[in-house]
Amino acid sequence: MAIPIEWYLVLSAFLFVIGAAGVLMRRNLFIVLFSIELMMNAVNINLVGFSRLHENLIGQNFVLFTMTVAAAEAAIGLAIVTALYRNRRTLMVDMFDVMKG
Repeated sequence: MAIPIEWYLVLSAFLFVIGAAGVLMRRNLFIVLFSIELMMNAVNINLVGFSRLHENLIGQNFVLFTMTVAAAEAAIGLAIVTALYRNRRTLMVDMFDVMKG
């Protein structure tokens, strides 16, 4: 039994809206980074859904590439957040309006 494409689209739209709301409404830098990851995973679900619909593996190849980029982005993002916390002693996005120490 194949899963209909609408289910993929609804799930990915739901996850993308949650991620966008997290980016727009939260002030904690960790929550913002995790919300961006959630939005990237919503796009990956779309790619997998359309790949299965068209019976072509190109979309799933893109998903593997995006997951690799997301893992690297998460590692670098967490390193930057750790460095910012050590310098400023806060993770609130509102406090990072000036780039100078």
